[in-house]
Amino acid sequence: MTRRVLPYRVPSEDVVAAGPWRLVVEDGEVPLPEALPDWDYHMDLHVRRNLHIDLDQARRQSGLPQDASLLVSTVWTATGSNLSGPAQRMRLTGTGTATVEFDVLLRGTDLGGLLFLDAALVLGERRSDGHPSSPRRAGSVLWSDRAELRLQGDAPQFPMAVIDFARTSFPDDAAWHLQINGSMEHATMGALLLLVNERNATTATAFQNAARPRPIDRIVLSAVYADAARTMVEHALADDCFAEDADFPDGSLGATLLSLFDQLFPAQSITDVRLRQRQSPALFASDLQAAVRIFEVP
Repeated sequence: MTRRVLPYRVPSEDVVAAGPWRLVVEDGEVPLPEALPDWDYHMDLHVRRNLHIDLDQARRQSGLPQDASLLVSTVWTATGSNLSGPAQRMRLTGTGTATVEFDVLLRGTDLGGLLFLDAALVLGERRSDGHPSSPRRAGSVLWSDRAELRLQGDAPQFPMAVIDFARTSFPDDAAWHLQINGSMEHATMGALLLLVNERNATTATAFQNAARPRPIDRIVLSAVYADAARTMVEHALADDCFAEDADFPDGSLGATLLSLFDQLFPAQSITDVRLRQRQSPALFASDLQAAVRIFEVP
């Protein structure tokens, strides 16, 4: 990994002996995997990690006084839910080697997509009495690293997360939002995420009961899936590279959208449907509503 060049002195990487992140499971702990294909938003994640920090060398090599306060922290970021936050933070004083254990419990409803775990050793307070080239501002990064975990990366189910929309840029009162990121060549499971607003109890409950839905749950789920299909088809038609002769990789967003289009419009060409959508959007909306068979109980 290429180290970022900072405008102040930083210690060598070996002042922090960083152990690997470990996933806490029912039978103990396992090394953090690259992906959890069976994860869903009901599953909280419990992770741990040990750091051994040579405080004397960290200060000395950074040009800081030996009484300079340091902080070690870890921050989580989930690309699927657009949420992030501090997981744990500890102030380090004294001398010698400090041993720190991160013990972090993350709510499944806050997660989705790629989970990043960023750890950092930073200056804990503003200093003006160090070496001229030493860090001075509180929060100046002396050491950092990042771990990555893909959630639902290979799962067959539609990726989704239940979150509080008030903590995002989405309208507080919206019931759901289908997020589409990346190009047509991106993996579907990393490009699509259905976000359900936990404040909308009717919608959130419908997904909780999806295995055994009540009549009201069936209506809500039908509306969500119909709207998701509309969003996906409109996203596809807006991209000129989405065409009959396109050759998208297996498992890609483009391949998924082509498959969906063939299911909804089996006897029609992409060119014809795109033209109708642009010339008569109201008629296209009705065509799509009929194609997804909204509110039809199997």
